[in-house]
Order: sequence, then structure tokens, then C-alpha cells
Amino acid sequence: MIFSIALPTCTEGLTYPVPFCSVENLVQIAQRAESLGYHSVWGNDHMVTQKYVREDFETPPRYWEPLITYAYLAAVTKTLRFGTGILALPLRRDIVVLAKQIATLDHISGGRFELGVGIGAYREEFEALWPDSKAHRGDMTEEGVEALGTIFTNRVASFEGKYYKYRDAEIYPKPLQEKLPIYFAGNNDNHIRRVVDSDFATGWIPAAIEIGQLRQKVDQLRTYAASKGKDPAEISIAPQFVLHVGRNKEEAIARFRQSQLYKHLLSLRTSTLKNQTQFSMEDINLIGSVDEVVEKVARIREIGADHLCGMIIAANDLSEFNDQMQLFAEQVIPRVK
Repeated sequence: MIFSIALPTCTEGLTYPVPFCSVENLVQIAQRAESLGYHSVWGNDHMVTQKYVREDFETPPRYWEPLITYAYLAAVTKTLRFGTGILALPLRRDIVVLAKQIATLDHISGGRFELGVGIGAYREEFEALWPDSKAHRGDMTEEGVEALGTIFTNRVASFEGKYYKYRDAEIYPKPLQEKLPIYFAGNNDNHIRRVVDSDFATGWIPAAIEIGQLRQKVDQLRTYAASKGKDPAEISIAPQFVLHVGRNKEEAIARFRQSQLYKHLLSLRTSTLKNQTQFSMEDINLIGSVDEVVEKVARIREIGADHLCGMIIAANDLSEFNDQMQLFAEQVIPRVK
């Protein structure tokens, strides 16, 4: 199993207070993650401030565009990989320009980029950018992956879809990696279908999903893959969870509930996490003592997950963030590897 941390590219006002993370802080976190042996960092993607964040903070949050951020971070790291967790594909209408950015980044980083895509948690953000659009964001995301994959794998490419179109386009360079890792992110069953049906997707990123439900969905993915003649073992299962390790469970829960991240998760219970309301967020996520977190990670691995992807650290300042990153690396990972 491999382990990665969520990089706070676009999380001020959402999972963290405002202000929280400058460009200098992003460099420090990435370099620290690399020195601690993490496989990768995964930054999320927002364009405009959500309404509830505007109401909570007088100062606007800083949302750092992840692809440009990674181009900079690649120059100050050596082995760390960079993933989008997630890139909100419906917010990016020019798929050819996006393909060019991704391929360029993969070369600049020496083949260290991984692409996670999803619809985006907030419909209001999509409507701010495209106020008259009636597009189905799930269909856009599915079609967008096919449009990107077609560019990446054909010398001269054409694509004719409902949302994305290009014709007779020779676009170089292709990504440096022979097969760029591409993940569909989301808990909806449609994402399981999309991962399997796509000729280009390599993995699935569910988020904050109860372990019993995760087991059911992994079994569902494997059964569906087998029915389509695909080897389920070739599909990466990379769930994302919230992380906070305390001296005991009570301390961890208390600190988690004081975090801005806890408030953010409550806001997602009407959208991304609407099927998880019967479970406590502490039970779902990696919240507890070292022993309890080790036990949860072992259960997740036993289900078939091969990557704890972009773990979101519950912390209200960077000192606590760094402490949690180090604690997990030094006291949890050695016991579950």
C-alpha cells in the first residue's frame, strides 16, 4: 500500500481557516512530504469562492491552480509525485488546452503526474462559470476523460462528443509516461462504471466512505470489471479519508470537531457525502489513537485498497498539519507496510 497527503491548494475557507497556506507553505509541505517518504501529494481544484465560505470569512480564500502549482513544485522536489484530487473537469471547457497543460507538466516533472478527475462538489461553482449551461457534469467528466485519452494515445486525433470536440489535431508532446495514471473520483455507482468502461482510466478514488460500504463497492467494481473482460487487479483502489491521530480516541475526536475541516464535511452531507449520513464522521475516517488508526488502515488494505490517496489532515494551523504528517509517517506507516 502507498500513502499520500492532500496538499492544501484550494482549501482555505473549506477544510482550513483563512488564511492558511501561502506558496511558500506549499513548497515546505511538499518537501517535507518527500523527506518523510510519502508517495505523492494531491491538490484539489476550485475556481470561485463558495457562498457559505463568503459568509464565514471576510477575507477571500486563496485558491492556487493545481497544475501551475505542480510545475513549480516539481522543480524543488526529486521523487515526490503530484496528483489532482480532484481536477473538476467540467470547469475546464477547452480540453485540448488542458491536454497540452497535462502533457507539459508530465514532462517538466519527469513523469511524476497523476490525474484524478471528478464533477466538483459544488454545482454553484459550475454555474458561476457557465451560468446558462444545462450540462450534466457527470457526463461531461466521463466524456472529458475519453477526449483526453484520445489525444494522449493518437498521433493525429479527432473527437466528436456532446461537450468536447476537436478535429485532425496533431498535438505534441504526449505525456512522458507511457500510460498516464487517470482516476475517476466519487462514491456514486456511476463512477465505478466509468472506471471500468473507460479505455484510459486506471483507478478509482472514493472519498470518506464507511469501510463496510467500501467493501461492497470494491466487490461491485471487481464483479463488473470481470464481466467486461478486464482484470480487476489492474484497477487501483485509492480511497481518500480524513486523518487526525491523537494520544487517545477522545483527544483525536475532540480536536477533529474543533477543526474547520469538520465544518466543511458537514456542508458536504447534502452533496458528496449524502449517502454517509447514517455514520459518524469519526468512525468513517482515520480519527483516533495510533493503534486505532493502524487497525483501520489494515482493514482498508484487506478490502483491496492499494493507495490511501490524498489523506486530508484535520488541523487548524500549519504546525499541527506538519505534526500530523510526521506522526502518521513515523508511527503508522511502519506498522502497516
